[in-house]
Amino acid sequence: MFELPTNKEYLIGPVSLAILSTILMLFGLGPHLDFDRNAIAEGELWRILSGQFTHSNWYHLMLNLLGISFIWLLHAEYTRLRKYWLNVLFLGLFTGLMILLFSPNIVVYTGLSGLLHGLIVWGALEDIKRKLTTGYLLFIGVWAKVCWEQYAGASADVAKLIDSRVAIEAHLFGAVGGVVLAVIYLFYKTKKPA
Repeated sequence: MFELPTNKEYLIGPVSLAILSTILMLFGLGPHLDFDRNAIAEGELWRILSGQFTHSNWYHLMLNLLGISFIWLLHAEYTRLRKYWLNVLFLGLFTGLMILLFSPNIVVYTGLSGLLHGLIVWGALEDIKRKLTTGYLLFIGVWAKVCWEQYAGASADVAKLIDSRVAIEAHLFGAVGGVVLAVIYLFYKTKKPA
């Protein structure tokens, strides 16, 4: 029987991420924290990371809160609070830096979607390490979605709903970041003294 991962150690990370993003939206802090290429060029470097936690509107936030919930249901048991936030911060920074370096067409970026793609990919690889067939299916599914977006473009309906361009590049960078994160953990584990 399927049990929800309701232990406090599994809940605090996703709930705190949801609360942080909701507070930033509630108080309208986006203009001070959004990934804004021009502001970053003027020295506001925190925006590389902080823009990952802001949203264009409430629909955008709700979609990302659903993503947080989905990942919690799938992979909560793989992280405790510290590891959860290390993963979130690494993937947020990785996604932000990749956008800054390789997507000059993105001037303003907001949302968790890039780092959420990374968390899903990392979780799928954790499933695969544990020999779970669902990990392979999830890994292939995420990459199929990301590749399709790169080929066909973003959903116009989603862009209209969130009142913003869907940054499919962030989805790609986040997914790559999920693989990089898995490799870092693998390297760390093999280098750790017995």
